[in-house]
Amino acid sequence: MSTPMKPRKIPERRCTGCGERFPKGQLIRVVRTPEGEVVLDFTGKKSGRGAYLCRQVSCLRKARKSHRLEQNLSCAIPDAVYEALESELGQDQHANP
Repeated sequence: MSTPMKPRKIPERRCTGCGERFPKGQLIRVVRTPEGEVVLDFTGKKSGRGAYLCRQVSCLRKARKSHRLEQNLSCAIPDAVYEALESELGQDQHANP
């Protein structure tokens, strides 16, 4: 007689823009590496301090306007990171009309 398997727990993270919880795989991770560089992490496995954004342009704008990414990562976010996020979200919008 075998014991029934427990359903696997899906990790959730909070979007820094809207504050809602989503499965980790649906979010974009922004990482401050141990060297102090701020990069996008699409794998979710880079080492460093992370902050998450859902794939909505409105959340990115809200997080940028209120400086939430800077607060979560405790550093300044370069404009290049915001531009990369905007282009990534723009691609998602065109892929999923």
